[in-house]
Amino acid sequence: MLSYTEENYLKSLFHLTIEKADKKDAGTNELAAHLAVKPATANDMLKKLKEKKLVAYEKYGKSSLTKEGRKLAIEIVRKHRLWETFLFEKLEFSWGEVHEVAEQLEHIQSPKLVDKLDKFLNYPAVDPHGDVIPGRNGELKTFSRKTLDEEQVGNSCTMMAVKDNSTSFLQYVDKLGLAINTKIKLIARQPYDELIEIEVKRKRFSVSPKFAANIVIVSEEGPKKVKK
Repeated sequence: MLSYTEENYLKSLFHLTIEKADKKDAGTNELAAHLAVKPATANDMLKKLKEKKLVAYEKYGKSSLTKEGRKLAIEIVRKHRLWETFLFEKLEFSWGEVHEVAEQLEHIQSPKLVDKLDKFLNYPAVDPHGDVIPGRNGELKTFSRKTLDEEQVGNSCTMMAVKDNSTSFLQYVDKLGLAINTKIKLIARQPYDELIEIEVKRKRFSVSPKFAANIVIVSEEGPKKVKK
């Protein structure tokens, strides 16, 4: 059984490589910065994970997940995002609260519980922040996405994620009545300051380009499976 710290390293490597950057490996300094630890601390942990055959690693060099490491990392990410969804949808935690609690719950070792949680939530595709929830067999999906500021005037779209998870931004999103899967119509774009007028639930708002650049929307063709 892995320690919480070891699981967090696997999850961070997954975020830095496969998920966020679509690359094979990450540097020790990059990983240390992501986890807010010293490079020497990261080096020691990577050495332990290498001994367990979960990462491929050279001292202070690049590190990557092995096949088994990737499998475990995806399981951890799946648990985390399912718990976030449960907390948000069923227990009415706010967007800003779910991450910290899910960080604790993701370490529960019960595949049966996780599968039942997934079924109870009706097999959600994304978590409250719009991040993809891996499937039971480790499959990952991606969406054809762009940000709201890239949408054409007159088009309608669906909000699928946010790029800014700060409390102030999420509170602003809530104020506008936006959430994952909310329909948005782009009404107009002002040529002078590029303010964007949108319609949400029959109400109209003007938002800044900065705000729009942090709202991820999905195109009509929907999800596509990632080729492995």
